[in-house]
Amino acid sequence: MKAAVLQGNGRAAIERCREAVPGAGEVLLRLEGCGVCASTLPAWQGRPWFAYPLAAGSPGHEPWGRIVAVGEEVRGLEVGERVTGLSYRAYAECDVADAAELVPLPAALDGRPFPGEALACAWNVFERAAVRRDMPVAVVGAGFIGSVLVQLATAAGARVTAFSRRAWSRASAREQGAVDARPLDDEAALRGEWPCVIECTGTQAGLDAASRLAGIRARLVIAGYHQEGLRQVDMQDWNWKGLDVINAHEREPARYVHGMRAALAAVLSGRLDPWPLFTHSVPLADIDRAFRLMEERPAGFTKALLCL
Repeated sequence: MKAAVLQGNGRAAIERCREAVPGAGEVLLRLEGCGVCASTLPAWQGRPWFAYPLAAGSPGHEPWGRIVAVGEEVRGLEVGERVTGLSYRAYAECDVADAAELVPLPAALDGRPFPGEALACAWNVFERAAVRRDMPVAVVGAGFIGSVLVQLATAAGARVTAFSRRAWSRASAREQGAVDARPLDDEAALRGEWPCVIECTGTQAGLDAASRLAGIRARLVIAGYHQEGLRQVDMQDWNWKGLDVINAHEREPARYVHGMRAALAAVLSGRLDPWPLFTHSVPLADIDRAFRLMEERPAGFTKALLCL
């Protein structure tokens, strides 16, 4: 099979490697695609804490595809079934996954991309945010996760304001249901009045803005993946406001599976429409282009998918 191997210098090599054999409780997936997550951008750019080259297909973790082989002790899944789920070397044509971490996709979604892990991540954040009808909600960062949260919170009856650096993302957030969208550096808008603030940037600037937006006894939900070292917070401000700070970037596989099932139900019921957010489809051989798009974030970009 072919797989991308990240070199750590802003490029990936496409290599041929042996197809894995599923063990007990595992299945082999012939992948149709994999989402390109913002959390993997540093691995492509290069960071000293990664050992390069990375393993073939790593760290692709937003796959969907069809089962082509099952290992022993697998129950409830069959060869030919289309699924999404968790696997971790999905920048490749095939990958092995734990059968317990897969979710079957209905025939109604045949031919449509479905990076379940990414949608599960957003759903789990939404649940932790405890959004209520008529609640003013600020979403800081209007990339893919932020845009999904705008849709889910709007469907729940909340009044959502999105904050983003990019004019295109602000316009897109309005299309997803936000009642307003403001620049991230809009000093007049960064007032502590929102009872629920969801930070989706994974940056110090985004965390600072979210902290300023949070009102007294507000719920400050951290959805961004802060992987670039230490962050600073104004603890006096957090203390004074009496904030409930929730780290909602969860990693437990069972929670991901729960989130995938719930997000799938939301899509099938019409509460969530993720497809306008999949703005770019890129073949595996051109994976560097997908990362460059994420790095540069041109107008019109929200999320890239690898098509296999």
